[in-house]
Amino acid sequence: MTKPSVKSNSRSAATRSATTRWAVLAAAGAALLAVTAGALPAGASELAGEAPFRATVDAQEPLDRAALQKALGELPDGVLTGATARVGGRDGRWTGTAGRVSASPDASFRIGSITKLFTSTVTLQLAAEGRLRLDTPVQRILPGTLPAHWQPITVEQLLSHTSGMPRAACWNPHTVYTPAELVKTVTECPEAGEPATGKDITQVYNGVNYFLLGMAIEKVTHRSYAEEVQRRIARPLGLRQTYVPARGDTSLPEPALAELPPADPWAWAEGGMVSNAPELERFLNNLLRGRLLPPAQQQLLFELPAHHERGFTRAGVQYAKLPDGTEVYGKSGSYGGFTSGVFATRDRSRSLVYSVTPVPGAPEQQIIDRYMGIARAAFRLRP
Repeated sequence: MTKPSVKSNSRSAATRSATTRWAVLAAAGAALLAVTAGALPAGASELAGEAPFRATVDAQEPLDRAALQKALGELPDGVLTGATARVGGRDGRWTGTAGRVSASPDASFRIGSITKLFTSTVTLQLAAEGRLRLDTPVQRILPGTLPAHWQPITVEQLLSHTSGMPRAACWNPHTVYTPAELVKTVTECPEAGEPATGKDITQVYNGVNYFLLGMAIEKVTHRSYAEEVQRRIARPLGLRQTYVPARGDTSLPEPALAELPPADPWAWAEGGMVSNAPELERFLNNLLRGRLLPPAQQQLLFELPAHHERGFTRAGVQYAKLPDGTEVYGKSGSYGGFTSGVFATRDRSRSLVYSVTPVPGAPEQQIIDRYMGIARAAFRLRP
């Protein structure tokens, strides 16, 4: 593949000040720190869940390239070894890098829980085709996978993280489980308990939900999850570096964003995919504009469930809202030493893809502050 030239970051831009507050969920908490620091294998944070946090964003116009480059910082330092960001929308496009990462704008990286957007999209396509129903209990699709005495858990509850599924408590972080083995380990763990039901249901981010969705996709289609992602999303959109690695494949296509230790265990439909910034931007823009889903399923991308304490829509899309009413949608993720995110406004007037490589042992809040600084510089929106 021919490497595109790195785009210039030098054009200046006029700005107009205003202050807003952006509430967004991202890969935070002790589990994220453990993964980015290498204390636990990649994927552990995704099973443990992500915690919410708040950040202030200055809403300005137009694209401020100088501010974006400054937000990347002088790297490496005590927090990040490297960073890359890609910002697009009606004011043009900017790509920048800093530190020990590839300067190529199409460098590949492990996208972690951004994978869930692909899993959700395939699930909603199958719903549109009548291959499954969102109100169908997963127990009916995957008989014998969950304990027989559990209350029904629907496909939509898995998508929106309102299933009440227990979190992984007994799993061995050094074992590469098959999806069925991991679900069995979680559901048979005495410390994990049983799903929350009735009035106790809240929105709890849980990667086990998406292992079950991946298994449902394979059961309904009689194809592998990786094949369905390629057939339904990557191939139609021309995403050549976006794929689900085979079990045991820890490589990255060249150019790789950074040379990091192999990413195990295998996170599959929950958090195991590989992509790059331009392809993630293309995927999210096409998803938000309705190119991948019919209208009925498309609407679920933007609707919040009854329980939305964690800020995920009925389709599992990460959601944030500016005080002026501007809505931002996407997903963050952390896997194999990369902490990444892809977000855009619903009208695609501004989009952001970022990936940073934290220093092992760096304080969690400092990591959050750094990539939220990139977000502050990126989302400078017109009224």
